Amino acid sequence: MERFDAIVVGAGPAGSTAAVRLARGGARVLLLDRAPFPRDKPCGGGLTYRAVRQLPVSVEPVVEDVVDRFELGLRYGRRFERRSDGPLVLMTQRRRLDAHLAEQAAAAGADFRDGVRATALELGEKQATVRFKGSAATAPVVIGADGVNGIAARALGLGAERRHGVALEGNVDHGHARQERWRGRAVVDLGVVPGGYAWVFPKGDHVNVGVGGWESEGPRLREHLARACAAYGLPPERLDGLRGYRLPMRSQGEPAVRGRVLLVGDAAGLVDPLSGDGMYEAFVSSRIAAETSLELLEGRIASLDEYGPRLEAALGRPLAASWKAKLALDRFPRLVFGIARIPIVWGFTAAFLRGDLAHPDEAHGLVRLPLRLVESLGRSSLPA
Repeated sequence: MERFDAIVVGAGPAGSTAAVRLARGGARVLLLDRAPFPRDKPCGGGLTYRAVRQLPVSVEPVVEDVVDRFELGLRYGRRFERRSDGPLVLMTQRRRLDAHLAEQAAAAGADFRDGVRATALELGEKQATVRFKGSAATAPVVIGADGVNGIAARALGLGAERRHGVALEGNVDHGHARQERWRGRAVVDLGVVPGGYAWVFPKGDHVNVGVGGWESEGPRLREHLARACAAYGLPPERLDGLRGYRLPMRSQGEPAVRGRVLLVGDAAGLVDPLSGDGMYEAFVSSRIAAETSLELLEGRIASLDEYGPRLEAALGRPLAASWKAKLALDRFPRLVFGIARIPIVWGFTAAFLRGDLAHPDEAHGLVRLPLRLVESLGRSSLPA
């Protein structure tokens, strides 16, 4: 049996960045992924600047477009555009991003093995064992970064009570989508899918168009996507790479650690309820997981239990605020659209996307009034 200081199961953004930090901290790291790389993953492929600021490596080599404008619409009708003085979202593709981050982990010293499926995760008192391909490896720390359908959360008996969103997306190449219409602009329409929205995001040689909402909307996503394509002037027959996926949304206080195993990213249910994006949460959780793991390996703490409170301190309040905003939008889309249109609200939104502000409570001045209204609308929509 092979022995390591840490085993990371899953080489997506959360897993690979955790492996980078662990390897740079001097740990012997095994990084596994069941798919041969490069491989694609369903995802809008946007990295908000707040997420980029959490990265331990540059992603400049895989950036395909830089968004500094947002176009927000209501039910494919009324719309407005807001511009920022600097970049808000870096657009990439998961096929390129994940391969780049895994390469960075290997360059930092991690033993990266793609095409290796973990078949079992066994917890011991001071070790955890991962079995794969008739072999096995053991380590004092295992980080589960294998996504919403992975083995890690199941092995820990976690995640059964999570709510899920669903999304469906595809790509239209620039030969059938006017490049000048979409370049540098993220387009989002509210009030078109219960529990979500429709979008168009620009990429290097195509645009990504998709819809997402509550899990109950799954059977209707193809209809929603067809309406989105018609509204945006994108030929649905030219959609390529059509794929659907679930978005796990963690319950407040849900554990993300058990014994010698930590969960990060989608495996921990860390998807923003309002946006459906999980990149920022993936990078924050991977950083905290790596820091906590290194402290254990260095003998500064006796267990990994500190990970839970640290994760809650970093993400608990922002995710709770996002839930309220999501419920407000779902119940009062026209009113929330009107609030979003207020210029000072755009100032807060841009600062939030850049990572200058982490929570609505950090805003100052008159913008606090409309933000509090959204919070109140969301609170009034909470289930009894």
